[in-house]
Amino acid sequence: MTVRYLLSYGRSAAAVDSRLSGAASDWLALGGGALLPLAFAPFDLYPLAILLMALLLWLWEGETPGRAAWRGGLFGFGLFLTGIYWVYISLHDYGNAPAAFAALATLILILAMALYPAVAGYLLTRIAPQPGAFRWLLMAPALWVGLEWVRSWLLTGFPWLSLGYSQIDGSLAGIAPYLGVFGVSWVVMLSAGLVLLLIRDSGRARWGWGAVLVILWASTWGLGQIDWVRPAGKPLQVSLVQGNIAQDQKWSPEELERTLALYARLSLEEAKGSDIIIWPETAIPTFYEDVEGFVQSLAEAARDTGTDYLAGVPAGSRKAGIFYNSVVSLGSTQGFYYKRRLLPFGEYLPLRSLLTLFRDFVDIPMADFTPGSVDQPLLSAAGHPVGVSICFEAAFGSEIRLAVPQAHFLVNVSNDAWFGDSLAPHQHLQIARMRALEMGRTMARATNTGISALIDEHGRITARSNPFTTEVLRGSVQPLSGATPYVRLGDGGIVALVGILLALGLFLGRRT
Repeated sequence: MTVRYLLSYGRSAAAVDSRLSGAASDWLALGGGALLPLAFAPFDLYPLAILLMALLLWLWEGETPGRAAWRGGLFGFGLFLTGIYWVYISLHDYGNAPAAFAALATLILILAMALYPAVAGYLLTRIAPQPGAFRWLLMAPALWVGLEWVRSWLLTGFPWLSLGYSQIDGSLAGIAPYLGVFGVSWVVMLSAGLVLLLIRDSGRARWGWGAVLVILWASTWGLGQIDWVRPAGKPLQVSLVQGNIAQDQKWSPEELERTLALYARLSLEEAKGSDIIIWPETAIPTFYEDVEGFVQSLAEAARDTGTDYLAGVPAGSRKAGIFYNSVVSLGSTQGFYYKRRLLPFGEYLPLRSLLTLFRDFVDIPMADFTPGSVDQPLLSAAGHPVGVSICFEAAFGSEIRLAVPQAHFLVNVSNDAWFGDSLAPHQHLQIARMRALEMGRTMARATNTGISALIDEHGRITARSNPFTTEVLRGSVQPLSGATPYVRLGDGGIVALVGILLALGLFLGRRT
């Protein structure tokens, strides 16, 4: 296509449609955003993500930059209102914050996240004011994904509900081993633009856009069929111990002995014959120095049975005033992994001098951790190097890839009891699945109240627990070696692509 054709396509009389009133379009934007979480777990209506993003592109059409920003903000507000409402549960139900304070803090987070779609709408209509293929296929995907990437690190980062996660069970996920979750988001937006062109145009043009859409989807599926990894030994038998300790009891000193006895009994009686037994994040709900005798007894039992343990336990020193959220390996080797990417407000207080009010209203146990160093050595279990991550770290592919390709499989431990019976545990599991797919590694994910799961290197769940049950989930993980393109490039691949597309778009726009 020529530059003039790209910039003018879609302006013909056949492509002009009737516009809704401003108020009706605003309500449609808000409702469309509120429906978007249905594309994510546990609903998994992943085609909805493409359709609703096509709707947003259409609602931006013919608007001034200011109106497009408003409409994008409404879309984002609806998305995060229904998608991360569980932040209120964490703060109020388990952080003991007053209802008004928890609601206000959740609202502020939702409004902050809604700024990203608002900025996308503003920039799109400012840079590419005319409808057509140039706007929908070139600029819109690049701007949206560029802002998703910024959201993943700006102000500590919150990449929850990035579009790509919704596609973990669809053919578009095939691009994840190459460009990561943001690459999948880019293909979603590209598909949305093609769907809009397909609906608006007629005749041969419609057939052409339909053919491009089919080729795009077939190509991503085909890329997903390529294996970048190979076995690095025989499958390992793994047991994930899900204690199901209620959050309001977990940190009670009176419950410590009962908790330790429960995990020990489940491990020694119900997980026999396992190569590796994994306990969730802070399964031992006190500092390592307080229960060192218990841990060493467990290590002796592990050596006697030939089973290795990976167990969540806070570590550090009260004397030094340094504490880590960590995982300890016991058995054939012993070592610690200290969590690197801490959860703001949950595990540390950013801008402490300015936000002490938050600490006064919210009572979160063990919420003053120190981040571990970036260059920690990998833990070992059953003779294999393991890439360990703790809870929130699973949301960052840039963090998980630090362990690969050395790690032969991944382990994620979490305490999703903070979320209660909400969408969050399902969304968190979906995020973990994307990490396994990006890295080309199997993953064992152990949580306190569920959902624990075993995930293969294609992001597929091979075994999962029931939420809010006390059980031992058994299965196998295949150690793997090799590296996907994403492991080698990280987010640099999609960032470079977005940068090139934006530069090309600005050049073409100025030239015309």
